[in-house]
Amino acid sequence: MLNQREAQLVLEDGSVFVGYSFGYEGSTSGEVVFNTAMNGYPESLTDPSYAGQILVTTYPLVGNYGVPDSVKVNGIDLFWESNRIQIKGLVVSEYSHNYSHWNANSSLGDWLKQNAIPAIGGVDTRMLTKLLRERGCMLGKIIVDGDVNWYNPNSDNLVASVSVQKPIIYGDGNKTVVLIDCGIKNNIIRCLLRRKVKVVRVPYNHDFLGDHFDGVLISNGPGDPKMNEQTIANIKKLMENDKPLMGICLGNQLMALASGADTYKLPYGHRGHNQPVRLNGTNRCFITSQNHGYAVKTETLTDEWDVMFHNLNDGTCEGIRHKFKPFFAVQFHPEASGGPNDTEFLFDEFVNLIDNPQS
Repeated sequence: MLNQREAQLVLEDGSVFVGYSFGYEGSTSGEVVFNTAMNGYPESLTDPSYAGQILVTTYPLVGNYGVPDSVKVNGIDLFWESNRIQIKGLVVSEYSHNYSHWNANSSLGDWLKQNAIPAIGGVDTRMLTKLLRERGCMLGKIIVDGDVNWYNPNSDNLVASVSVQKPIIYGDGNKTVVLIDCGIKNNIIRCLLRRKVKVVRVPYNHDFLGDHFDGVLISNGPGDPKMNEQTIANIKKLMENDKPLMGICLGNQLMALASGADTYKLPYGHRGHNQPVRLNGTNRCFITSQNHGYAVKTETLTDEWDVMFHNLNDGTCEGIRHKFKPFFAVQFHPEASGGPNDTEFLFDEFVNLIDNPQS
């Protein structure tokens, strides 16, 4: 191993993991969560749903294919899921100093240093993950250069920090989709543009109800959904009409809250590319990409709503559908990036509702 500075991961229960620094040589704090994906770290690190969190990768080797450069096409980054790294810190078992990939522009370590993100390697991530599964996600610090105060991201409205500040228009299709940006991943926009719709991306609390649109999609995002009171109020008004409505991840929780249901915090969340879900009423199962720490309380849904999908690992709600109106939402990520593309057909279902409102 190269001559590297010692780093520590300290958890709020007093647990200490000692390793080495390979990112920015500073200290940070946040909520410690784990991801079970085997690859896709550039996408994960730029996913706004990770805002405020220290990410633990369970796959033992990280960094071996480097990081792609930021390349924008039609105003959207081609390889990143937002315009910057969103995590507070990174924890891995083994960091690969050498990388090789046709698309790599820099090493993971250099990318983290350039963006002032601390990272610690040499940690027993298997032991750490088992601890988080048994005790639940907890606050933590990566200490490299001096101590820092504890930071609890769940006490802040993280959506406000990752949403756009003003509307942005993409594409020029005949149908217009309002995209409520609660911390959107870029591939959601790419998936919509491939289906030839015009996308109007608006801030999370923007009042768009007086504008022209043919459908609305509510994006993923970080933190406690109940923090977004204005967004919930806007969705509640939106549900009074019959315009097609789709939610993804946080969008699923916000739609449930707007309908009168409740949400709760999961012990350690679902984060990875290997979460199995089943379409209710069928034997159709899908492997999905997920990144969330909250879920919908199934028993609080009103009689107007059905559970659309459920998680085959723990039985939690993975989607809801209105019985009479063209509204549905999923807790997982049909746009993947990274992860499997098995459920991208849900964007086709959404656009079909727009094109055929009576179907």
